[in-house]
Amino acid sequence: MSKEDRDRADARFNKAARAANDAKVVKSDSDVTTKAVLDNMARLKALRLAREATAPPAALKKPRGKSSAKKPTEKGPALADWLAGQQSGGRRT
Repeated sequence: MSKEDRDRADARFNKAARAANDAKVVKSDSDVTTKAVLDNMARLKALRLAREATAPPAALKKPRGKSSAKKPTEKGPALADWLAGQQSGGRRT
C-alpha cells in the first residue's frame, strides 16, 4: 500500500468520524430543545391546574348550535311544494 493510498483511506476515515461526531452534536442540540419544550409544557400545566383549583367552577354553557334546528319529528314541506316555490321564486331546476 502506497503513501497515497494510506492518505486517501485516512481521509475517508476522518470524514466518517467527523460525520458521526456532527450527528452526535445535532442529536444533543435536539435533546436540549426537546427537554426545554417538555419542561415548559409541564410548568404551564402546573400553572393552569393551580389557577383552576383556585377559581370557582364555571357554569356549564349550552352547546352552540342552530337555534332554529328542526326536531326529528318535524317534517319540512313536500318536495313538490318546495320545487314549486323555487320555480315561482325565479330559480331553474
